[in-house]
Amino acid sequence: MGYNPLQDLKSAGALLEGHFLLSSGLHSNRYVQCACYLQHPHLAERAGRALAVRLFGSHPHFSVSAVVSPALGGLIIGHEAGRALDVRAMFTERRDGEMTLRRGFSLKPGERVLIVEDVVTTGKSGREVIELVRSLGAEPLAMACIVDRREDRKQDLGLPLVSLVNLDIENWRPELCPLCKAGGEAVKPGSRASTPL
Repeated sequence: MGYNPLQDLKSAGALLEGHFLLSSGLHSNRYVQCACYLQHPHLAERAGRALAVRLFGSHPHFSVSAVVSPALGGLIIGHEAGRALDVRAMFTERRDGEMTLRRGFSLKPGERVLIVEDVVTTGKSGREVIELVRSLGAEPLAMACIVDRREDRKQDLGLPLVSLVNLDIENWRPELCPLCKAGGEAVKPGSRASTPL
């Protein structure tokens, strides 16, 4: 039987149901908690390899010398994608609200970079990493993620995106959230128990 990333996510308890406040500020009734999935090294390694295979499948002449991921969510999958591509993997952190490379990480001018995230919802973090990479004189070539849960997959992220799983999950602005209107309180994932799907 072939690799089924959606089944891996489900078996790891990474697909949650409840009332969630997303990092984008939107609300949702489902959440992908990739940390539950990536806590299993064999699943993380398999996902990193699968992303590398999909990148080469859609871009046969693809070659990068570094992977850059937004911390914290993209850190593990970025590392595993870097391992599969045999390149170094680094992560960004926020300083005074701005994405930055710290801890001795650096990029050379002209260096070709892959941006890797765990989940893409609005693409905001990915676009911030793209801007950072470009500001350092390097060249971001593509983005990759485990789960693409954008409402509009035709939305321009500034780079091609390769994902292992596409999920259609509704998001609402807080003032339009039916769960809030029903009297429910949104929780940030991880702050309270949720029900695996």
